[in-house]
Amino acid sequence: MSTELTEEQIKHILQGIKIPPQPQILVDIQIEQIMPDPDIAQIAALISQDVGLSGTILKFVNSPLFGLSNKITSIAQAVSLLGTTSVVNIINGISIKGEMTDETIVELTRFWDTANDISSIAANIAKKVGYHSPDEAYMLGLFHNCGIPLMLARFRDYMNVIEEAYGEPEKRITETENLHYNTNHSVVGYYTAKSWNLPRHICEAIAEHHSAESVFENKDGRNPDKKTLLAILKTAEHLCGSFHVFGNQTTDFEWLRLENDVLEFLGLSLYDLNDMRDSFAEMGINVYLPK
Repeated sequence: MSTELTEEQIKHILQGIKIPPQPQILVDIQIEQIMPDPDIAQIAALISQDVGLSGTILKFVNSPLFGLSNKITSIAQAVSLLGTTSVVNIINGISIKGEMTDETIVELTRFWDTANDISSIAANIAKKVGYHSPDEAYMLGLFHNCGIPLMLARFRDYMNVIEEAYGEPEKRITETENLHYNTNHSVVGYYTAKSWNLPRHICEAIAEHHSAESVFENKDGRNPDKKTLLAILKTAEHLCGSFHVFGNQTTDFEWLRLENDVLEFLGLSLYDLNDMRDSFAEMGINVYLPK
């Protein structure tokens, strides 16, 4: 995704979609984060002002991902344990919901529920395969489809189009969107992530999450973090049944094209995939169970 476009060109690409501003709490935390000696107490105090953010941070740090023997109940403890970078990653992921209208949030209940499940699964897969930042996988799981509610707010027939897109056996999902709107949720998500100052490899993963085939065809070894995050995300999406939730499909056509490359890249087998599906279901995470 080019970053050298003019503002006018970007407006044209976005087709009238307004990118929501980064929440002030994130701006404040990031300012504190870049100080020579970041104040953990100040960051914890900022988070504590928002009950929803506080709850999510505590839920994340107390998840099976960390396997802590004692439950963490203090935001200051959670921030100290996770580190400021991880905290910012997590908050970035969930803050996009706070920028939507109440009407859009209600209409996209299934979207938010699935995003939560994908993020939990992605973080657990990241830990399983030894990725160095499970919190990045968590944030990507929450943020990767942030373009969907923005598209829906702009185009009232959008959910019909996305259902059509998931039903195409050979086409990329974004190709169908482009035919209808001359833009797509991956592009919108990319520019949202970029305007929120997310790390470059996260922005690129969002831009390419429905173009992953071309990413895995390239064996040059460049951008390993982006490639790993994409592989984790596509596995999490498949296990959660995004193709069923958004596309009303019983077959994940995108996964059929990616499965071998993704599993090989992550060093996973079909047995591992099925074992993870069972484990996540036991943890209370919603997974898609093939009939």
